Amino acid sequence: MRSSFEFTTSLQYENKYLKAQLAKYRSDEKYRELEKRYNREIRQRDSRIKQLEKEVAVLHRKLAATVDEWMAVNEDVEKEKERELKKKDTVINKLQKQLNDMARQRDEAKDKIRELLKELYAVKGELQDEQDKTAGLRAMMNKDHTNSSKPSSSNPNHKKVSNSREKTGKKAGGQPGHEHHARKKQKPTKTILVPPKKEHLDTSRYTPTGKTIKKQVIGLRILLDVTEYQTPEFRNIATGQRVHADFPNGLKDEATYDGTVKAAAYLLNHGCNVSIGNTRRIFSELTDGQLTLSTGLISKLQREFSEKTEQERADAFQKLMASPTMHVDYTFGRCNGKTSTVLICANEEVCLYLWRSKKGDEGVKGSPLEYYDGIVISDHESAFLHYGSGHQECLTHIQRYAQGSIENEPEKTWGTELKKWIQDAIHLRNETRKDTGVYDPGKVDELLARYDDIMEKAREEYESEPPTEYYREGYNLFRRMSEQKQDYVLFLHDITVEPTNNRAEQLARQYKRKNHQVITFRSTQGNSDYCDGLSILQNARKSEWNLYRTITEIFNKPRA
Repeated sequence: MRSSFEFTTSLQYENKYLKAQLAKYRSDEKYRELEKRYNREIRQRDSRIKQLEKEVAVLHRKLAATVDEWMAVNEDVEKEKERELKKKDTVINKLQKQLNDMARQRDEAKDKIRELLKELYAVKGELQDEQDKTAGLRAMMNKDHTNSSKPSSSNPNHKKVSNSREKTGKKAGGQPGHEHHARKKQKPTKTILVPPKKEHLDTSRYTPTGKTIKKQVIGLRILLDVTEYQTPEFRNIATGQRVHADFPNGLKDEATYDGTVKAAAYLLNHGCNVSIGNTRRIFSELTDGQLTLSTGLISKLQREFSEKTEQERADAFQKLMASPTMHVDYTFGRCNGKTSTVLICANEEVCLYLWRSKKGDEGVKGSPLEYYDGIVISDHESAFLHYGSGHQECLTHIQRYAQGSIENEPEKTWGTELKKWIQDAIHLRNETRKDTGVYDPGKVDELLARYDDIMEKAREEYESEPPTEYYREGYNLFRRMSEQKQDYVLFLHDITVEPTNNRAEQLARQYKRKNHQVITFRSTQGNSDYCDGLSILQNARKSEWNLYRTITEIFNKPRA
């Protein structure tokens, strides 16, 4: 209640005060005072407004002048800008045109460069191809007995085979202290006494020593040894038939030549490769025309010799089958105008030449190699790999192929290392056979490790620079040696195995010499007969038999 009273009292006092203030404002004096104050403030305001209006008018005039000046300057600047822009646009258009021309020329140049690059790459490709082709042709042209399997006789103008012996500086011939080897003296058929000089008969100056000095002149004469058989002839009275006793050895012709004549003619024609015509001429001239053999007789000798040596060839067949190693090779000639093939099977004692119509497995049929169970030594003829219990590649051929790689791939080094490896391996084998006959395991392991290193180097070199399509002999050799390692190192595990096929290669030359002399055999039968006879001749030479006597005995054998 008290608070309400106080609030009401406060409102009453405030109301009283406000009424007094209102009465005061309602009196004239206060109103006039307020009016004066108002008028005074109005006048001050008007005066200030006029002053401000004047200032604004002045500023407006200044602004207008400034705007006019600015507009004039702006127009000048605008015109100058337009002139500059026009100049710049002109320059820009000119530069743009030049840029477009340059871009067009650049594009044209790029197109030309692209075409030229294509042409350049094509030319470079053709050049590289031609260089590879030239290198391949050069490799073929330079292929000889030193860098391939070609024999030295196949090159008519081949370079001289180098002599590997070291020069000692001594003169040729016998050295001081060397025992004199006199020519063999023969049993004299006639003796001529040379009288002494008269001065030597003066006993006051000379006395006989009792020794007779003998010197011989050895000549040669061909004498015919003719044995004539005679028997009386009878005539049958009843029938008129003429009869006589049988001659020995089945003599039918008026004159029959024995084995001595046939052996001499056979040796000349087949052993010494003298033509049939020259053989006839030699016999005629040596006998002063007494002995003139017919062409038919000489040509038939090889057929007769072949028929009479079947047993000798069968014995050679058995010896080859019993041998621990066998050298085999194919050689080629001409027969009836076509290429003929001869299979050579040999060991250190005997050999067989077998004529074949084809090489490969067809040529092996019927030969000792077909049934052989020992180690086969040959070149890289693939057909020979299927026969025998083991196979040794001829390192002489491999050394030639390595030399070919050295000459035709000078950027590669594996061929040089392979050639050195072959020389060291063969040297170790030869020295071991001379000394103990048993390999040093450490040296063998070292050679086998070097072999693997050489193959790895060859792989790296061919991966970095592959072989060309025109010369792949080096790469093919690397592949064979890396894939068939055992065929190239077998001789390091068995010292009885020869590392080369030189035995068969030497025998092949005998056939090639005959083929070169006859140019071409006329029939396959004649070719086969010559191979049969050549087998016997080579076996007789290897056995150091008297060749002429051996052939004579064969011809004197009766026909089967």
